[in-house]
Formats: sequence, structure tokens, C-alpha cells
Amino acid sequence: MSLTRRDFAGRSALTGAGVALAGSVGALATAPHALASTDTESVGEEHGHGHGHGGIGYGPLIPDPDGILALPARFSYEVITYSGRTRLESGEYTPSNHDGTATFDGPRGATLLVNNHELGGHRDDWPHPVPLAEGLVYDPAAAGGCTVVEVRRGGHVAEWVGIAGTATNCAGGSTPWGTWLTCEETEDRAGSNGMTKDHGYVFEVDPEDHRANRDPQPVKALGRYAHEAVVVDPRRGHLYLTEDASGPNGLLYRWTPPEHFRHGRGRLRSLAEDAGVLQAFKCLDSGGKFVDDLSRATKTGTVYGVDWVDVPDRDAKSTSVRSQFADGEVTRARKLEGMWWADGGAYIVSSYARDESPGRPHDGQVWFYDPKRRTLTLKVLLGVNAAPDEDGAFDGPDNITVSPYGGLVIAEDGEGVQHLFGATDSGRTYPIARNELNIGTEDEPEYSEFTGVTFSPDGRTLYANIQTPGIMLAITGPWKRQKRH
Repeated sequence: MSLTRRDFAGRSALTGAGVALAGSVGALATAPHALASTDTESVGEEHGHGHGHGGIGYGPLIPDPDGILALPARFSYEVITYSGRTRLESGEYTPSNHDGTATFDGPRGATLLVNNHELGGHRDDWPHPVPLAEGLVYDPAAAGGCTVVEVRRGGHVAEWVGIAGTATNCAGGSTPWGTWLTCEETEDRAGSNGMTKDHGYVFEVDPEDHRANRDPQPVKALGRYAHEAVVVDPRRGHLYLTEDASGPNGLLYRWTPPEHFRHGRGRLRSLAEDAGVLQAFKCLDSGGKFVDDLSRATKTGTVYGVDWVDVPDRDAKSTSVRSQFADGEVTRARKLEGMWWADGGAYIVSSYARDESPGRPHDGQVWFYDPKRRTLTLKVLLGVNAAPDEDGAFDGPDNITVSPYGGLVIAEDGEGVQHLFGATDSGRTYPIARNELNIGTEDEPEYSEFTGVTFSPDGRTLYANIQTPGIMLAITGPWKRQKRH
């Protein structure tokens, strides 16, 4: 059903400026301890107050003598897996390039984590690809996949392959029925980059049932494109998926299951290739005017109405899905990245926008899609970071999670210094961790992005990855609910 201008005007009246739209995160901040910004040019210039101001967050970050992770006082971390150092149960080294991660309750009080490994191209190009475990391989030429990590009481860690032979496993998402959907951020076809099968799909991985992962098959109903993340609407059954791509910029997708379909463990892989309806989003402003790109939004609280447009050829047999639409048919955004389902909707990241986008440049947006009202509201807006090598403003949001202590926790994938940072319900941000592992040189330091940020099921441990070389970390400390200041 198309969203008319009258429909949207009525819904806009209900939501006001969008700041208090359904969801508990609110209009979030754009610079350390800043009140929510209203203009991308002012972010980080007028509102910064230094870490630890006003009782928000956990105080300044303390340098790590081991050179891995700076944390606030009374916080600590443990290395769970480390590519090239820790080993799988089968004897091989932990694969590299950790990315999207989710946690699940495991047996006898253990925590299970499914960890993507973003490895593209032929497996011979990587020193530590995902091992080709028997029965778990999709394409023997591909380097990527997922491992399952079990963290047991007493600190014992075990790791094994969940799926192998997939490519560029970037983000993904957990399901309400207890599985992980891993997303390939590539469009490689059989015969390109050494691949023997087509890639660019979503696969389901069961962290508990090894047998369910045998003979992996892509969920082709969800389309073939540069997948980033996916979330599930537990009430309506829709899946929402982001695309990290440019030339043209990527899209936000919605998959509607076929009539009478019921979600559950392993049921997605039973679907026909054309099952359900795959659609891309189309945004309208409060005046009913089409919005071509999310970079057009320059103020937090901006609200767009959302229509959905059918994808002509979801398997992209001759043309990339995002290129199948003419100008004016769909809305685009640069680097649509992480997503998280909470507060009755989806939090969605657009990491940055530059010359490849038609609107004003920015260093990150977080939007909230409300499926009931069919509105998209800008919650976080990061202005262009003029000094990314300095420890100050945040930029380049990527993976996100909703914190059990209020607000969001966001992993940085920007330039220069890399952080995990929080954003409170009332609209302030604060640092949680800083990557201190220099993978460059002393003269030209380089710090890898954070990925896979997610809390343990009991909320006591924050897990996050340093993508390169591939380190999974468990962060603990005196977590507290962040006050509304």
C-alpha cells in the first residue's frame, strides 16, 4: 500500500518533530557530551565538553600498558580469540578479520557467540581463512564464514566453524528463534575472483545445532547484493536488510514472507528463490516530496515517510539490484551499515557521506524506522570530523547495539582514532573504549575499526572485536544506567 501525502501529514502530526518518536533512545548526540545537534556544520564545534563531563559515561579512558584497549577506571577486558594465536577445537588458528557478532545463551550457563570473518576473494590470499570444515562448506574457493565461540564458566573458551566457504561475511543479525543470519558483502559471481559459486547472499547459522549447519544453502529469497546487516520484526515477520555499496549508493530493503509462512529454526533455507516479496525503500518528506538520498537530512529529528518498491530481479542475474531502479524510484544512502531491532523498530546506520552523495557531507547517521507508522527518524547525526587523528569527536558509526543500560553502543569505523562509544537516551555521547593496537608504524600509526559490538544475554559483559588482525574482547566493569542530563 502506497503512503500518501495525507497519510504522512497525519503521522507527522502524531510524532511532532520526531525527537520523541517511539523508542527509548531519543534524539541522540553527535559529539562527546553534546546535546543533540541540529546542524551538521556545528557538530563538535560548539558543544564539545571533554570526556566525563556532567556524570555521563564512565570517565576518561586510561591507556593500556599492553597496547590493546584503553578503558575507564575499574573496567577490564579479556582476550577471547586472537587470529593467528588462539586455535579452534579442530587445531587450526582462529580466522582473521572479525566482524559482526551476536550472543546466545549456551548450555550449562555458557555464552555462545557467532562471529563473522570478513574475508573476501580467494582463500589463498589470506593466512588465516575460515577452515573448510567437512560438511559446512558452500564454496571451497572462498575464505570467509563464521565461527562459533563458547565462553564457559571459569573462563574456558572453545571455538569451532559454523559455516565456511562464504565471502566477505560482514555484519548480519540474530533472529528471535535463536539463530544467526550472516551476510555476504559482495556481488562476486562464479568465475570472478576465483569463486566457484555466486555470492552476495544471506546464510543461516545455528549456534547450538551443528547438524543444522550442514550443506549450507543461501537464502536466495532475500536477494543477492552487497549485504551488510539484517534484523527481524518479531511481530510482523518482515526482515530488513542494509546494503553497503556505492555507484550508485546502496538501499534499505524489506522482505515480506509469503502468506502462511511461519518463522523458525532452519525454515528460511526451505524457501523458494522467489518466495515472499523483496522491496527497497522510498522516502518522502513532510511535504510529500521525494527524498533521493538520506544525506539530504541535516537536522536530528527529521522525519520521513516510507514507501516500499518491489525489486524487479532480486538475484541480480544481469544488473545489480540497486542499479535496477531509475532516478526517483527509490531512496539511497552511502554505507548503510549496522542495524539493531529494539523499541518496536529498527535502528539503522549510514556511516558517512561525501562526494558520492548528493546532500551535505556528514560523518555518520543513525535512523529509527517505525514499522507501525512507516516513518524514518534521524536520531544521530555526526558532523564531519575535522581532526580524526585526535582523541575527541566520534565518526564513522558501523555496528551498533542497544544497551541494557539505556541508549546505544556504537562501534567506530572512521578515520584515525577508533572508539566504542555510547549515546544516552537524553542525547549525550561518551567513550567506552579506544583501540590502542597500532597496526601501522610509529610515524604513521593506523588503528583498525571496532566491530561486532554486543552484550552478553545477562547484560554483564560487552563483547566487541578489533577487526584487524582479528581479536574478540570481553569488557566488564561497573555498568550503570545512564542518567538523562
